[in-house]
Amino acid sequence: MDKYNKYISPFSERYSSKEMQYIFSEEYKFKTWRKMWIALAEAEKEMGLDISDEAIEEMKANKDNLNIEVAKEREKLVRHDVMSHVYAYGLQAPKAKAIIHLGATSCYVGDNTDLITMHEALKLIRKKVLTVMKNLRDFAMKYKDLDTLGYTHYQAAQPTTVGKRACLWLQDIYMDLEELDKLLADYKLLGSKGTTGTQASFMELFDNDEEKVKKVDELIVKKLGFDKVLTISGQTYTRKIDAKILNVLSLIAQSAYKFSGDLRLLANLKEIEEPLEKNQIGSSAMPYKRNPMRAERIASISRYIIVNSLNPQITAATQWFERTLDDSANKRIAVSEAFLALDGVLDIYINVSDGLIVYENVIKKHLNEELPFMITENILMECVKRGGDRQALHDKIRVHSREAQKRIKEEGKDNNLLKLISEDKDFNLTMDDIEEIKSDSKISGRASSQVEEFVSETIDPILEKNKDSIGIKVELNV
Repeated sequence: MDKYNKYISPFSERYSSKEMQYIFSEEYKFKTWRKMWIALAEAEKEMGLDISDEAIEEMKANKDNLNIEVAKEREKLVRHDVMSHVYAYGLQAPKAKAIIHLGATSCYVGDNTDLITMHEALKLIRKKVLTVMKNLRDFAMKYKDLDTLGYTHYQAAQPTTVGKRACLWLQDIYMDLEELDKLLADYKLLGSKGTTGTQASFMELFDNDEEKVKKVDELIVKKLGFDKVLTISGQTYTRKIDAKILNVLSLIAQSAYKFSGDLRLLANLKEIEEPLEKNQIGSSAMPYKRNPMRAERIASISRYIIVNSLNPQITAATQWFERTLDDSANKRIAVSEAFLALDGVLDIYINVSDGLIVYENVIKKHLNEELPFMITENILMECVKRGGDRQALHDKIRVHSREAQKRIKEEGKDNNLLKLISEDKDFNLTMDDIEEIKSDSKISGRASSQVEEFVSETIDPILEKNKDSIGIKVELNV
């Protein structure tokens, strides 16, 4: 029962995946710390320091053999987490005890590990973004020709297609992927910079040989699987990096939020709904209800991500000189929870976008209710071709439209605009003429072609290039 008498984060119990939770776990962090110490020792040895092969082998043999409890007990005594883990590692690798963390500061393991962790988390986010893109792409192509009412100001406007609307969602997340890829392409580790970023301790170790000190920096980064290192830093990497990363996460959340809002409106119209589980209960009071619960959850968590992205911006703005520690507690919460939250949002987005339910008859019904207003321009053009006065007929359409709207809104009756026009001798059109104009009209313009062009020219090349990263299976906790 102990788990029920203390706070438990909803990110670990309800929203984020096991994979993302592991990336931000203590085990992942401390294993990465040990990788950092091994890379440092190997680089220093390769540059001439007296470090034995046996010491390094002992470190490698115990890199995954974490004795976290020993480190925690030590921390109670010395009040320093990094030195407690240096001590614990030294107990397991006594031949390396004297050289573990040689020349480094706490930020060597802390900051580099944070950067490695975020990089790994970004790769997982990227896979999920690509999976969402694939789902939306397939949906857009399936419904590229299904005409539907378009809305501006949430008022009926010109028709579009269901597939074209889906491309609005798809384009947003495609733009997010572009920003994410820019971030990953220029990703840098801190390397080994020392207390104020000057590498003075390493200059001391290597007798002021700048080339060796620079080489140690480069070697460490390569040993950790990266190819770029910051040239300039204080004791920490600039917190602008955190701000940039969480900004990209916010962008993705904004796109998910937009999708969820549209879906909730469509659910109200009974046109498109999120998938419903067989035994899902929509309401405790109203058993008939089908609430858009998953779309609402996307909106709710996305709002948190967007607001949370302000945290690293303020942190970056308020760092003093080469470093202050007021970043640490905020960073520890804001960064990890941004990733855990977005991971949860994307899991829901994948789940929902893979099972959208489309009610075509309702869509057609709503379109037909408004279509008379929307083809009046086509009617006007045909009448002008037949010798009619455009301005006079335009004014008549305005009058007839208001009469039809009054009938719809005040009397609750159907739209009789086309009947009114057919009965007006100035238009010289029968209902058969109007039906022919209606059937010949390309009411959704180039919507279908735009879907095909966007998908074939922009989306499909990306999905093909990344096909091995697509298809993450999602199991929602709740």
